[in-house]
Amino acid sequence: MVGPGDAGPASRTGRTALTRRFTRFAAIDWSGQAVARPKGLAVAELVDGAPTLVEREGGWSRGAILERLAALADEGADMLIGLDLSPALPFVDRGSYFPGWDASPGDARTLWAMVDAMATDDPHLAATSVVAHDELSRHFRRHRACGDLFGAGRGRLRVCEERQLAAGLSPTSCFNLVGAAQVGKSSLTGMRVLHRLGGRLPIWPFDPVPERGPVLVEIYTTIAARAAGVRRGLSKLRDAASLDAALAVLGSPPHVAIKRYDDHATDALVSAAWLRGAAADAGLWQPEGLTSEVARTEGWTFGVQ
Repeated sequence: MVGPGDAGPASRTGRTALTRRFTRFAAIDWSGQAVARPKGLAVAELVDGAPTLVEREGGWSRGAILERLAALADEGADMLIGLDLSPALPFVDRGSYFPGWDASPGDARTLWAMVDAMATDDPHLAATSVVAHDELSRHFRRHRACGDLFGAGRGRLRVCEERQLAAGLSPTSCFNLVGAAQVGKSSLTGMRVLHRLGGRLPIWPFDPVPERGPVLVEIYTTIAARAAGVRRGLSKLRDAASLDAALAVLGSPPHVAIKRYDDHATDALVSAAWLRGAAADAGLWQPEGLTSEVARTEGWTFGVQ
C-alpha cells in the first residue's frame, strides 16, 4: 500500500505525492431520493477513447451500484471511481459531528456504521430514519423544520468545502436537506453504501491508496465542468453538441449518443473524462489542508486544492 504515494516531494501534511497510475475510470452521479430507482443515479466508465454511459435495465438503484462496486473490488479492477457525494459530515469546525451529544461518532467509519444501523429498516438504502432521530434532527435543515443546532447561513461546512467556497464554488452543507442543491440525503445514503462495502474497496483519503486495484474518491461534478470549460452558471449540459465540446476540452473524443441528455448522464460522462487527466496530477492527491484528522473524520473532495 502507498500513502497517497511512495515517491516525490513531501507535502505540508508530511505525506508524499502519488505515483500510481490508473487505466480505467468511472464517475457516479448520486441521489438521496428515497425510492427504489432514483432518476439521479448515473454511471459512466472510461477505458480508452470517450467515456460511455453504463445503462441498466429499469434504471440504477443504490443497491445495484453497491453490487457493482463490490464486483470491481473482487475483480481487482485498475479503476479510479468518483462518487458525487459527501462521505462524511463536518467535524473539524466543532470537534464533533453532533456537538453536545454523547453518542456522536469519533471518526467517519464509525459514523457510517451508525447511519446504516439507524436506517436499517429504511428501504432502498435510504436514510429517512437518521434525519428523524430526536437528537440528530436538531442539526439538520429540513422542510418546514430547521433544527435549532443547524447554525446560521448555509450551515456548517467541512474543511474541503470551506476551500471550495474560497475558490469561488458554492458548496452546500451536508446538514442541509432542503432545495435543489441539498446534499444531505445523498451524503447519508452514500454512507450506508460505504459502510456496506466493509473495507473491500479503498476510499481516499480515509484509506491509503493501494498499489493496484480500484480506489474510490469523492468528486464534485462542478469542478469537472469548470475544467471542461463550462462557464459559471451553466454547469449543466443538456445536448450532444455541448457535451462533445466539453469532452474535447478534456482531451476526449466525441461521446457515443445516449438516450436522454439530462444533468445526471452528462455530469457522469464529463466527470469520468475529467478523472482521467486529474488522476495524474500529484498535487490533487496532496491538497493543502488535508491533515490526518481531516482524512480520518471528514475526507476530501478530489480536485480541491
